[in-house]
Amino acid sequence: MFKKLNPLLHSQLRLAIISYLVANGKSDFNELKNITKATSGNISVQLKKLEKAKYITIVKGFLNNYQHTSIAITNTGIDAFEEYVNAIKQYLK
Repeated sequence: MFKKLNPLLHSQLRLAIISYLVANGKSDFNELKNITKATSGNISVQLKKLEKAKYITIVKGFLNNYQHTSIAITNTGIDAFEEYVNAIKQYLK
């Protein structure tokens, strides 16, 4: 029987963000924007959804007198990603 895919991670942009964070642990807003080629508004909306689900943490502050947004994956986010990957594997068998 096929497992239900996590609808939060089934979005292409959110999956790209989480995948990048799984590989790197953390990132910042501009780096994610450059890697995904998404608009600032779209990235912001998707990050808020991931933060609400406790998949990531967002810390806003300043770096060299400029606004800086740091994003890190949580253990909950890692677990959700692993479950998603395992569910996809079931479809490929």
